[in-house]
Amino acid sequence: MAARHDSQDDPSEAGSAGLPEFGDHIDLMTFEQILEMDDDEEERDFSKSIVFGFFEQAENTFKNMDASLDNKDLAQLSSLGHFLKGSSATLGLTKVKDSCEKIQHFGASKDETGTTDVTDKELCLERIKKTMGPLKRDYNEAEIILKRFYHDA
Repeated sequence: MAARHDSQDDPSEAGSAGLPEFGDHIDLMTFEQILEMDDDEEERDFSKSIVFGFFEQAENTFKNMDASLDNKDLAQLSSLGHFLKGSSATLGLTKVKDSCEKIQHFGASKDETGTTDVTDKELCLERIKKTMGPLKRDYNEAEIILKRFYHDA
């Protein structure tokens, strides 16, 4: 479950005072670990480069996912889902990570939890298509929140 703060001035967690409310899109504790690597808390050059690098990586991955869907390449979709799951988890993008994990499982011909085999390739592709909409929506919402945080929106 994502850490939530009702007040921006709640110093109950080290380093979280003054951070915006990220809601359930971004896990605050995970994101703070990235912020701790910044040398300058005003500029935040290091964490900003990681986050904006992720944006570029995600956009390219979405293009590759769309092409893999067109080609009905489940193995590639599973691989791309796994790839984006890892990088989104590193930043604490909870909803993006969860959708990517589902795509990884569907691409591996499994159910969304990865526990049950699914033999119908078309059903797996349809489930991936249905997951792509919420994935891109959640990504866009997280991107807006993070760009605002970095004063780049």
